[in-house]
Amino acid sequence: MITRRMLPDSWRHWPVTVRDLPLALVIALASVTPPLRGIGTQLGDLPARPFDALTVVVIALECLPLALRRSRPALSLALVSLGFAIDQVRAYHTFAGAALAVALLSAGAHLGRGRRITVLAGSLAYVGLAVALDRQGSTEGVVGFTTFYLLLALAWGTGSWLRQSRAAEAERRRHVAETARAAERSRIAGELHDVVTHHVTAMVVQAEAARYLSAAPDRLDTTLTAITDTGRRAIGDLRVLLDVLNPDHGTEARTPSVGELHALVEQTRQAGQPVEFTQEGSPAEVTGGAEMAAYRVVQEALTNALKYAHGRPTAVHVHHGDREITVEISTDGPGARAAGPGGSGRGLAGLRERVTLLGGEFDAGRRAGGGFVVRARIPTGSAS
Repeated sequence: MITRRMLPDSWRHWPVTVRDLPLALVIALASVTPPLRGIGTQLGDLPARPFDALTVVVIALECLPLALRRSRPALSLALVSLGFAIDQVRAYHTFAGAALAVALLSAGAHLGRGRRITVLAGSLAYVGLAVALDRQGSTEGVVGFTTFYLLLALAWGTGSWLRQSRAAEAERRRHVAETARAAERSRIAGELHDVVTHHVTAMVVQAEAARYLSAAPDRLDTTLTAITDTGRRAIGDLRVLLDVLNPDHGTEARTPSVGELHALVEQTRQAGQPVEFTQEGSPAEVTGGAEMAAYRVVQEALTNALKYAHGRPTAVHVHHGDREITVEISTDGPGARAAGPGGSGRGLAGLRERVTLLGGEFDAGRRAGGGFVVRARIPTGSAS
């Protein structure tokens, strides 16, 4: 039983010539079987000739080259056509004549180069065969020869259609793979932007503050420790993303969630940004990518607050509803802004796209009384 199950898989690893040989042998054996001896293609409608020693050679010439029909389709078609021509001129009319249709279909499907030359050469050879048969007294006539030529053309055309269908499917799969790779690269680029921008911004702000703390050793030590911790977190997050880029990685990347917001807020406070954090409700059991999106919204907003409104009071409010997560981050002060003339805006644009893809809503802009506010409503996908 195990051997039977393994046979199909092992058969696929055999050379293509070996896999194509059985069909050639079946047609050859069928051609010498008594019940099928009188059944064959009669192109010239000439009186049938009894089998002789040359018949075996002709059958072999028509059938055995089918073993090359995929590996060397042009050679296979040439040899089979030669055998078919001898078969008709000698009026054996063997069943092996069916091999010509198989060779034509295979050549149409697998021949890569010289397709036009093959068609032209084959057509000229067919005209020569028709003339030879006509001189031998064939009663086929122009209509008969033309009809048979169209049947041969149909076999070639069927193979060409299979070739085009196979190429179209390969192109579709390539396009799907490229689209998937592009989407993955875009996702990783967004993750890198979020991680690097936040951590590096915090380190820069902390380093700037350290310049003015030389007279306060305790505060200077605390600030330098915060810089070290931020750098270590940045390295850890970058390693996670680099593991995703490594084709040999065996684990899925760890994705942050709203449960880690306390650490994110504390890191921002250590960078000198006063942050008031409130969280209502409890996370739903099924959130999909909502938690990660909410985390990234808060992360990007706090990064912008550090950049453009350092030292200004910032409020972070997260509400867990039955079917959605609502996030609002506001920064006070007339100088508060985000991704303005001095920023690229890539972070907010990426967040808007991320939230929209999840079916949520995203808004970021200046408040009427001054300051900046970022709001996001992200469906969790859980049942109410």
